[in-house]
Amino acid sequence: MVVELIAAVLSAGALYFVAGARVVQQFERGVVFRLGRVRGGIRGPGFTMVVPVVDRMRKVNLQIVTMPVPAQEGITRDNVTVRVDAVVYFKVVNAADAIINVEDYRFAVSQMAQTSLRSIIGKSDLDDLLSNREKLNQGLELMIDSPAIGWGVQIDRVEIKDVSLPETMKRSMARQAESERERRARIINADAEFQASKKLAQAAHVMGEEPAALQLRLLQTVVAVAAEKNSTLVLPFPVELLRFLERAQPGPGTAAPAGPAAAPEESVAPPAAEPVRDGAPGELPEPLLDSIRAPRPSDTV
Repeated sequence: MVVELIAAVLSAGALYFVAGARVVQQFERGVVFRLGRVRGGIRGPGFTMVVPVVDRMRKVNLQIVTMPVPAQEGITRDNVTVRVDAVVYFKVVNAADAIINVEDYRFAVSQMAQTSLRSIIGKSDLDDLLSNREKLNQGLELMIDSPAIGWGVQIDRVEIKDVSLPETMKRSMARQAESERERRARIINADAEFQASKKLAQAAHVMGEEPAALQLRLLQTVVAVAAEKNSTLVLPFPVELLRFLERAQPGPGTAAPAGPAAAPEESVAPPAAEPVRDGAPGELPEPLLDSIRAPRPSDTV
């Protein structure tokens, strides 16, 4: 009888031990409720005992939780419709508050993150969403962390993942970027033309002082063109070269080159008229007149 009683007590003790034994992991904390009321402090990691049936222990994970925030559609301050999604990193710092003060701290943090994301979209411009995300992340973190402190939750970090734009806005931004790059290209080209024109003006000034430089430049151009093995060569003839040749010619006041002296031309006196012997002075003799009047054989047909 005694042996049976001892065996019954040992069995009851073993059942009590098994029913009340709890093991808390290193990354967990345990909150014990006795008849609906929190009893004692927070149970740390390791082995712990609770009263079966009377006590109930809930374990809370203290690891950092990565929670994606669904994409939220909103209108920015400059009236652009966008869809923005984010990710929230948080952890529980007070296990009792996370169990007592809020029904489901994960769901509460998720809803708060969505509403804060919508609010931050409405307060920001499109350019801020695209380029100034660090500042928006900090503002979003403060908006979520303020109510989460009472839930025993600490927001570690908030990051905006993606900003989706309408197709029309993407095309408009692409055209804007193309126009900006074209403007820069034109400015650079105009600056290059300006610098080149200054150098050409200096070169023209030097060539104007030294005409031989123009000839050397012309010959260099001919050599450069001939190296391309072209069948036809069009060679421009500069006006400055003509001016150089004109200056090289002797002027009207320049003395002629020395040479053999030309012999002076002899004056030939006209033959003296033969005196008229017959007839009146100044008239021809009659036989000579008859010979002139007579027809010549070559005149007859």
